[in-house]
Amino acid sequence: MKNKMRCLWLPVDKPDYVAYHDTEWGVPVHDDRTLFEMLILEGAQAGLSWYSVLKRRDGYRAAFKNFEVGKVAKMTDAELAEVLAKGNIIRNRLKVFSTRTNARMVLKIQKEFGSLDAYLWRFVGGAPKVNRPKSLNDLRPTSPESDALAKDLKKRGLSFVGSTIMYAYMQAVGMVDDHMADCFKASTSSKGK
Repeated sequence: MKNKMRCLWLPVDKPDYVAYHDTEWGVPVHDDRTLFEMLILEGAQAGLSWYSVLKRRDGYRAAFKNFEVGKVAKMTDAELAEVLAKGNIIRNRLKVFSTRTNARMVLKIQKEFGSLDAYLWRFVGGAPKVNRPKSLNDLRPTSPESDALAKDLKKRGLSFVGSTIMYAYMQAVGMVDDHMADCFKASTSSKGK
């Protein structure tokens, strides 16, 4: 794997980041728990680098009950304060407390659409939007689909779901496949999991 070409933005000196790129990023996700996890993690990234969140992923899983949406929705103020004080996470009060609110809103989405998966994937017509940027200049921070998703999520009461965050989210869960043209994943991605 060392000699494989990867996306130009990837810091290849971080093995855990490389593993994330190689095994997860851009792979279609249809599991509600994972979709919720990535929604929270991408929101936690707001204003920071993805790597700052990725290296704390296990801490987030421990703090937020392995992202079981029903359990997170029932977290008390005291539990969230404990996460804020002692969790191996990024300690931002607004982001920590928004996790519970977002879980409650996701439960409503699941009730309305049958699943978070069914709700989300309709924004891309049920299949990944595949782009093959040739250079870093070809990378984009948003799309019409991320604009629409962000607007709808905000209307539903979710936080940390702006269009740029939602575009990164859509990339992370494979709704958008932006592996660069020279990346070895460009020929193998979008097969789903």
